[in-house]
Amino acid sequence: MQQYVTLNTGAQMPMMGFGVFRVPDLKECEDSVYEAIKIGYRLIDTATAYHNEEAVGTAVRRAIADGICTREELFVTSKLWVTDMADEKTAAAGIDASLERLDIGYLDLYLEHQAYNDYFAAWRAMTAAYKAGKLRAIGVSNFYPNILTNFCECVEVVPAVNQVELHPYYTQEHGLMAEESALDVMHRYGVVPEAWAPLGGGRYNPFEEPDFIAIAQAHDKTVGQVLLRWNIQRGVVVIPKSTHVERIRENFDVWDFELTADEMATISSHDMGYSGTRAKHFEPSFVRMVLGKE
Repeated sequence: MQQYVTLNTGAQMPMMGFGVFRVPDLKECEDSVYEAIKIGYRLIDTATAYHNEEAVGTAVRRAIADGICTREELFVTSKLWVTDMADEKTAAAGIDASLERLDIGYLDLYLEHQAYNDYFAAWRAMTAAYKAGKLRAIGVSNFYPNILTNFCECVEVVPAVNQVELHPYYTQEHGLMAEESALDVMHRYGVVPEAWAPLGGGRYNPFEEPDFIAIAQAHDKTVGQVLLRWNIQRGVVVIPKSTHVERIRENFDVWDFELTADEMATISSHDMGYSGTRAKHFEPSFVRMVLGKE
């Protein structure tokens, strides 16, 4: 049965969600989200930069019209892209544009997609929208420990969620300088961690990892289910993506088993730390690329 985590707003956020990153075909996106809601998903995650907010909104309205769920039972997230974060005015316009494209009344959670451009000005606009009831909770994405610490110490409303890369090859359980890890910092400020690419984002081969296969066999589960369960047991919200109904159903079926402490440790032992593509957010060239400067 679906589990929930309580945000700093008091809202209940599902621990398992459905992501739509790199699903540009709007009909495919709509149908995938609709099927996910039919299966039992109640958290749906999209973003301005995914160019499919309209499809997500259509699927949500369709599911409600068909009596599968109510709007109140769903938890819909979207994100503000960096080009809309130049100042408070552009951020406010970006928020309203997301709400218009989705057309579902309000957003349960809205995130700053990156810690780039004027993210403090953008946060002031998001705070105003939160206070106005347009956004039920506000958070951030890809805010690494030093940035999140400074941010939480300076803003009026502390982020409810920080969506970052979290999987067995990038556990974020260890600090860059042997100090507080990313998860430590989030826990310190009451920010719920949420994993994008919880299965590795296609850059690794977890499904061929002997350790993971052995643990999956021990529980009569798939490797994907084991890795999703690992993050959930760490208190991390997960948002796997698929456009295949059987895989969507499989990913959701993680509530009838529990990993042991030894199994959790074995999975975490595959951490590769802050290197390679996992450290791209620290690269000046990546920042310029995201800002459209090169």
